Amino acid sequence: MLNVVIAGFDKALSSAMTGVADLFGLAGVTWNRIQGQELERLFNVRIASPDGGPIRCINGIQLLAHMSYDDVQDVDVIVVPTIGGPVEDVIGVNPQLLALLRRADAHGWTIAGNCTGNFLLAEAGILNGKVATTHWGFKDLFEQRYPQVELKADQLITRHDHIYCAGGGLAWFDLGLHIIERNFGFETAIQTAKAFVIDYRRDSQLSYSLMRLSKPHKDDLVKQVQAWLEEHYAGNFTVDELADRFSVSKRTLIRRFNAALDMPPNTYVQSIRIEAAQKLLEETERTVDVVMNDVGYEDASSFRRLFRKKTGLTPTEYRRRFSRRF
Repeated sequence: MLNVVIAGFDKALSSAMTGVADLFGLAGVTWNRIQGQELERLFNVRIASPDGGPIRCINGIQLLAHMSYDDVQDVDVIVVPTIGGPVEDVIGVNPQLLALLRRADAHGWTIAGNCTGNFLLAEAGILNGKVATTHWGFKDLFEQRYPQVELKADQLITRHDHIYCAGGGLAWFDLGLHIIERNFGFETAIQTAKAFVIDYRRDSQLSYSLMRLSKPHKDDLVKQVQAWLEEHYAGNFTVDELADRFSVSKRTLIRRFNAALDMPPNTYVQSIRIEAAQKLLEETERTVDVVMNDVGYEDASSFRRLFRKKTGLTPTEYRRRFSRRF
């Protein structure tokens, strides 16, 4: 069996610990039991805390630990769960965990961080020069704090050497299945996924992110254009015509948008149209072609290409996953 230690800490997300413990603890067990086969436990899972005492999770649940960080020796995998509380506050009160991660890195143990838990890996310095991901909603904060990390926030799972990172929320099960596959093969991973009734091999969290179009800024011209586009994004107009409407040159409009929103006007229009298409796919039964026309596109291949680029899914896949079911 592989030895897994979940590094718990106060204000962690409880499900990111108990869920991982269940996933690893029942790999080779639940599926085998369903199939009437001999049970084969593949992982020995334990929870550690700074001093071996209870872990006070963000939802008020307390979890008992099996050991302290100092007791962690010769493990195969260390899992760092999601930070459920204020990220920077939690980082600031966990120097012992940072020390454990540096020790694990020096020993070459597999380190697996989930969601905002990857801030702890970055704070320990073990992600410098490496590819990583985190929850899409914390992308800006991560990039500000850790410019030496190559952040790929659109990816659900990243791996660099012996360090794995998973994206937002419940991506711990994607991470866990990936580790199961790497150590015990695809068949065991897919059997575990089937036993838990979860999708396997998702590869992007783009479809869960927001377009972040409301980035705060102080440019009154850009605010006026944004307000107009909220009502007229589906219309047929060029950037030149948009600039003329607001009595500025095309060059000035592009420069002001880039400065205020980090994107040119045409990219902004594409993003707001795709966001509108997502909403229609979620809330209505209109066909994909009707949705396409409603948000201002006429070329089906162009619309589908842009939609997939923005969300990581085709329009049909997106509707299947996110449409409201009453």
